[in-house]
Amino acid sequence: MRPLSLLIRIVMALACATLLTACQTLGPTGLVPSTVSTDLTPETASIIASDMVGRFAEQIDPGNTTIHIAPDTSLFGQALEASLRSWGYAVLTDQKTDNTGAIPLAYVVDDFEGSVLVRLSTQSLDLTRMYKVTAGGATPTSPLSIQQHGTAGTP
Repeated sequence: MRPLSLLIRIVMALACATLLTACQTLGPTGLVPSTVSTDLTPETASIIASDMVGRFAEQIDPGNTTIHIAPDTSLFGQALEASLRSWGYAVLTDQKTDNTGAIPLAYVVDDFEGSVLVRLSTQSLDLTRMYKVTAGGATPTSPLSIQQHGTAGTP
């Protein structure tokens, strides 16, 4: 009876793992599709987008960089696009980006434990930070988390 029980546990674990892999489907750029699942005021969206783009600029120089983001009508998507442009990035939204050298950028804005979790992602970098939303806007409540992808020594 014991080998059968172990086999059943292994099969169940594999089934769970298979189901979980379907939860995070990557888009055509190799990034998770951008989502905003929390309500933000225009002021709050602008404050958060400005802070995140400022931190993004510390990692990826805006001078000659073109960013590609999916067209989005959410308040955060619009604030992010405006902030990227104000920092000096060229921004493509609905153009085809094959061979343009544009960096695909995705974002996630979600409620988490009474705060707002924000992540900006490229194929080589993830920036994540928590914000406390108040009537006057938003303030960071966590340090900036920077995760770089790729091989050590590769630019």
